[in-house]
Amino acid sequence: MQTNATSRTLALAVWPASASRALQAIVLVLAGTAVLAISAKIKVPFYPVPMTLQTFAVMAIAATYGSRLAVATVVAYLIEGAVGLPVFTNTPPEVASLAYLAGPTGGFLIGFIALAGIVGDAADRGWDRSIVRLFAAMIAADIVVFILGFAWLAWFAHLSGGADGIGIAGAFKFGVVPFVLGDLLKIALAALAVPACWNLVDRRA
Repeated sequence: MQTNATSRTLALAVWPASASRALQAIVLVLAGTAVLAISAKIKVPFYPVPMTLQTFAVMAIAATYGSRLAVATVVAYLIEGAVGLPVFTNTPPEVASLAYLAGPTGGFLIGFIALAGIVGDAADRGWDRSIVRLFAAMIAADIVVFILGFAWLAWFAHLSGGADGIGIAGAFKFGVVPFVLGDLLKIALAALAVPACWNLVDRRA
C-alpha cells in the first residue's frame, strides 16, 4: 500500500488515491457513526464505575480523520440520536430524541464536537504521529468535554423530576470524579494506537 504524500491524516493515507473524495467522506462518516454507536453500548468493568468506550472511539476517530471529517462524524451521530435512532448509551430503555440531549449527559455529548475538533486539528498538524503530542492534545480536549459536561449537568440538564441541574457539588461528584481514571486510560490507549498504526502504514508504503 502506498501512502498518499499529500495526506495529513491516517484515514486519508490508507484510502486509495483514485477514490472519489465525496464517496470517501460519506463512507468514513457513516462508518464513524456506527463505531460511536457500538462503543456507546460497550461497558467495561472499571473503578469506580464501569466505563464505555465512546470517549476512546471519539479520540481515535478524530486522530485518524482530521478535524473536518471528525466533527462531521460526531454531528451526524448526534443527529442520528436526536431523530430517534437508538445510538446513545442508555437507548434503550431510554428513548433517543432531542429530549435525551437535554438530559444529564447532553453536555458531554455536545462536548464530543469540541473534542473532535481539537484532536482532529492536532492530527491535521501531524501530531498524530507523536505519542506525546497526541496525548497532550487529547488531554486538553478531554478537559473541555469535562467543563462542558460539568456545566450542563450542574445548571442546565433537564432532570426527570422537572428540575434543571444538580448543582456544582453534585455535578463534580457524579459527572467528573468517577470518570477521570477511565478517561485517562482511554486517552493513553488512543495516543498509543494511532502512532502505532502510522508505523504499520509507513512500513507497508
